[in-house]
Amino acid sequence: MKFQPTFLAAMTALLIAPAMAAPRGAIHQPGAKQIPKLCDQSIAQARSRIEKLKAVPLNKVSVQTVLHTWNALDRGLQDIGGPIGLLSETSPDPEVRKAAETCDLKLSALPNEYLQSEALFQRVKALQVSDPIDVMARQSILDDFEERGVSLPAAKRERAKVIFERLDKLSQDFSRNVRDATTKLAFSEADLQGVPSAALTKRARDDKGNYLFGLDYPEFDAIMNNAVVEGTRKAFWTAFQQRGGQPNLELLKEAVQLRLELAQLMGATNFADWVIKRKMAGSAQAVNRFLDDVQGRVEALERKELEELRVEKVALTGDKDVVLQRWDVPFYQQRLKKARYSVDQREVRAQFPTDPTIAWMMEVTSTLYGVQFKPNKALPVWQADVRGYDVFDSKSGQYLSSFYLDLFPRDGKYKHAAAFPVRGVSTLAGRTPVSVLVTNFNREGFDQNELETLFHEFGHIMHGVLSKTRYVLNAGTGVKRDFVEAPSQMYEEWSRRPESLALFAKVCPTCKPIDPQLISRMNASRAFGKGLFYARQRLYAAWDMALHTPTLVDPMQTWVGLEGKTPLGHVTGTLTPAAFGHVMGGYQAGYYGYMWSEVLALDMRSAFGANVMDPSQGARYRQLILENGGQRAPAELVEAFLQRKPSPDAFFKEITGQQ
Repeated sequence: MKFQPTFLAAMTALLIAPAMAAPRGAIHQPGAKQIPKLCDQSIAQARSRIEKLKAVPLNKVSVQTVLHTWNALDRGLQDIGGPIGLLSETSPDPEVRKAAETCDLKLSALPNEYLQSEALFQRVKALQVSDPIDVMARQSILDDFEERGVSLPAAKRERAKVIFERLDKLSQDFSRNVRDATTKLAFSEADLQGVPSAALTKRARDDKGNYLFGLDYPEFDAIMNNAVVEGTRKAFWTAFQQRGGQPNLELLKEAVQLRLELAQLMGATNFADWVIKRKMAGSAQAVNRFLDDVQGRVEALERKELEELRVEKVALTGDKDVVLQRWDVPFYQQRLKKARYSVDQREVRAQFPTDPTIAWMMEVTSTLYGVQFKPNKALPVWQADVRGYDVFDSKSGQYLSSFYLDLFPRDGKYKHAAAFPVRGVSTLAGRTPVSVLVTNFNREGFDQNELETLFHEFGHIMHGVLSKTRYVLNAGTGVKRDFVEAPSQMYEEWSRRPESLALFAKVCPTCKPIDPQLISRMNASRAFGKGLFYARQRLYAAWDMALHTPTLVDPMQTWVGLEGKTPLGHVTGTLTPAAFGHVMGGYQAGYYGYMWSEVLALDMRSAFGANVMDPSQGARYRQLILENGGQRAPAELVEAFLQRKPSPDAFFKEITGQQ
């Protein structure tokens, strides 16, 4: 996943340290025994602020008494909530993760209280504002009140509160079941024919001498892209598709039931329409039209690509009647790309070793956006591999923000790739942002997909740390969910363009020079697999939408039905929804947003023309898109940047392999 997103649902059990106690941008790391007290203190402080705001006479409400006070409330809660969510997903200490999860549930329950307060609602509603940023902030807060049920009768309001709290717990349990999985698969040396030796060196073995593989992404790539023995691929793929297991299916089933009940309590007929009305798409009908359009564009291409992969399998096996299976797709896709485009991912990984590639990405970003990144070893980290950086404006030398990179897999860590917005900016309060990039990359270097993912996720980080919003609630990635992926999707292009790649030698003059022919072949190889990828994305989004209709459905059976209609069908015994965290952690009735955002991302990219390293365009993009976060409507920002209405043309060319 490029962004799990979740991305936004989790935050950590590290606390932003006071400026006097630690370096700016530091994340203090309380122990398991400290967390409960800190959590309760922060909640008590928040309740005190809420009571003061409730006591403001209606004829005395003002920007200062309402919006500024609300901003202080948000800051105080985020000072613990941001770090708590991160720690719950990344701490190497299981006791810290457990304590953080408990605190996280307490924190997520608090808005269910104050956003159902009629007294608080009336004070925000009575506020008169004319400044566009204040207007946006006020409306966002009012919408939050309505979404929590402030206008409902007392009994329904209380039921909504119970549902919100239960949904938070279900999401947390679902994530933990995936994160803490300890499944190990044993393979003999013969089983692992084709797997790179680097993936076997220093690998643990069982008492029979078999190699042990977990289910992290580097292990997935090593086996699914390289193992010649089909039985090995099938065994690994099946285990990977069973992560989370039956317990997570039950959690998801309950969540879908509760969401429908919640939407109906709020007066809507279905959860999708109730949620999407505040997003760019506006309605479930608009989303379904979009998904139908995508399917119509990619359906034939998907079948064509699958047949080409089947031909590859025939060539390898010698069986003209052989059937292509789901566990075959990554392996034969790599074989085809190697044969057709001379792209070997091991060669790509050797071309992009880890540390020089990170340095290059930062050099590209620094040049484009006019900022400087400086490693800061004084920033405390929660695990030895984690790296901290400070961000400065190149022209003024002003300190802007800090971020951390937590790049490699380990037990008990979040299993996907995400940007955690631990601390949001507020220019009103002189508050600087802190974000954390959490991934599970191979330590040896980046293959083509990982390179793209790196730039994608760093795009989210830049959205957070270069933000200059007045209020925390609009900071960085605090935008409409079907726009949040656009800045990161756009930035993927910088991982493969000659103008940006030209800077690699600057950061690592002793590295193997970038081979322009390899890059050309890599870019050409992107043309294959578009049908497969976007058909799968559409399937995920269509399934997500099907879960949130007026009719209650079983998530697993709905998945079986939809996947069963695809060319490769459904494989009995696999439980893909059990590990599909997006529908539990922030993208419910919103997974379509990945493709919706990409429409805007690819259009914005076109503004850079033939030179993606144009610093003048980079400065415009930083100022308009990144710095504004969610304090201006995304459609307004995109149109201002493009200086015209957005167009879907670039997106539809991309998904059909035409660019």
